[in-house]
Amino acid sequence: MIRGYLSGSAWKEYAQQGTLAGEKLAPGLLESAKLEPSIFSPATKAETGHDENITIGRMREILGDEVAYTLESMTRAVYTLGEKLSRDRGIIIADTKFEFGSDGDGRIILIDEVMTPDSSRFWAADAYKPGQPQPSFDKQPLRDYLDAERSAGRWNGEAPPPPLPASVVEATSRRYLEAYRLITGADLTV
Repeated sequence: MIRGYLSGSAWKEYAQQGTLAGEKLAPGLLESAKLEPSIFSPATKAETGHDENITIGRMREILGDEVAYTLESMTRAVYTLGEKLSRDRGIIIADTKFEFGSDGDGRIILIDEVMTPDSSRFWAADAYKPGQPQPSFDKQPLRDYLDAERSAGRWNGEAPPPPLPASVVEATSRRYLEAYRLITGADLTV
């Protein structure tokens, strides 16, 4: 993961501990603050549930210095280009997750969900105001619904998830389609 702005779980950790994935950050940062430079925040696949954030030092222990350096360099290059292209179209990519693998020859390749609203936090550039949560083009209506189901004891967080109401599907779809329109300049026909 790479974070250009301090938001979501990164903001929660920072607000409580002053860290991001165990790494100390400067004091006094605001929610949704721009991070200069962007912070590379690796994660690894957990046995169950969500990915597990790890420190860069831990990533080096697992993968070795050369692979860790390559992954960070590739992450920064793709994020920098994608964030600039999206910003030129009115979208801030606050953070994003890339998944990498290796081909049969041991080369590192980018393999999944590159800068989509599923793997990234998209904000409207013209509405950006540090110090608060930002309106977004991501799957927040879906997250909110599932969190409410979990809190109410109607779902334990395991597969299969509960059926989604049409209103949640529509709200999430609307956000994704608007992000697509802004970034590409065209409507997506479905």
